[in-house]
Amino acid sequence: MDREGMIQEIQRMKKERDAVIVAHSYQIGEVQDAADMTGDSFALARYCAASPATVIVFCGVHFMAESAKILSPEKTVLLPEIHAGCPMADMVTGEALRKRKAELPGVKVVCYINTTAEVKAECDVCCTSSNAVDVIRSIPERDILFVPDQNLGSWVAAQVPEKNIILWDGYCITHHRIRKDEVLKMRALHPDAVLLVHPECKPDIVALADFVGSTKQIIDFARNSVARKFIIGTEMGVLHQLQKDSPDKKFYLMSTGLVCPNMKKTTLTSVYESLRDGKYEITVEEAVRLKAKVCLDRMLQVGK
Repeated sequence: MDREGMIQEIQRMKKERDAVIVAHSYQIGEVQDAADMTGDSFALARYCAASPATVIVFCGVHFMAESAKILSPEKTVLLPEIHAGCPMADMVTGEALRKRKAELPGVKVVCYINTTAEVKAECDVCCTSSNAVDVIRSIPERDILFVPDQNLGSWVAAQVPEKNIILWDGYCITHHRIRKDEVLKMRALHPDAVLLVHPECKPDIVALADFVGSTKQIIDFARNSVARKFIIGTEMGVLHQLQKDSPDKKFYLMSTGLVCPNMKKTTLTSVYESLRDGKYEITVEEAVRLKAKVCLDRMLQVGK
């Protein structure tokens, strides 16, 4: 089947199966184009929870599809590539978190959405990079354990100095590998470009940025800015939407290392086969789901 035929068949099966396709902004371009909704983790979580569709084809990584299932247990949630995981999410386990909580009695625990259902079930509230500051500010207590991203946690701590944020030793392997000398080189090559950076980058990289935000916030900033040139400090998948929104603007990737191999596993063929064969269905143990849902619901109640 050629590409156009596959796209037509995906649209036909989507209607037949009462399905909706969502794609994270780090997915490859043709997968983003096939989706009903693209965005960051927060936008997709809200969209899936509100969608009337009975089947969700989640083009992303495992924890994202799992979060959709937590919020919508009555829906069938499919992950086209079952081995699309998240190394950062694997850096914290429920057992390790329970042990750390025992060492910090009374501490409030905030987890990044890049965590498993088991970890979310052990936390007080979830957050994404787009709403982390608002979530932290909404917590009355001062002492907060933030898991698992030390870089996002450090950035949030700088925005909310009145809180005592205890960091977990985790990170995004894609954003964390960026070196300061790479950024300075790009700055020298494009001195008139605006540097937009994701807070999953290390603090010394974030400190160089003109704007720090989630994938959606970066896309929105570039679309609305009067600037014509931008250095992009997040996963290369966002370039697809940036260039669609602003074909007259120039976008330069901050580093050639800004590629998430897990996000690139999903292809148009993956989506087609997922709809055709109902693979791969994501399930969450009910006892875990109910506890994790409290964590996610509290995030959604923050409302940003």
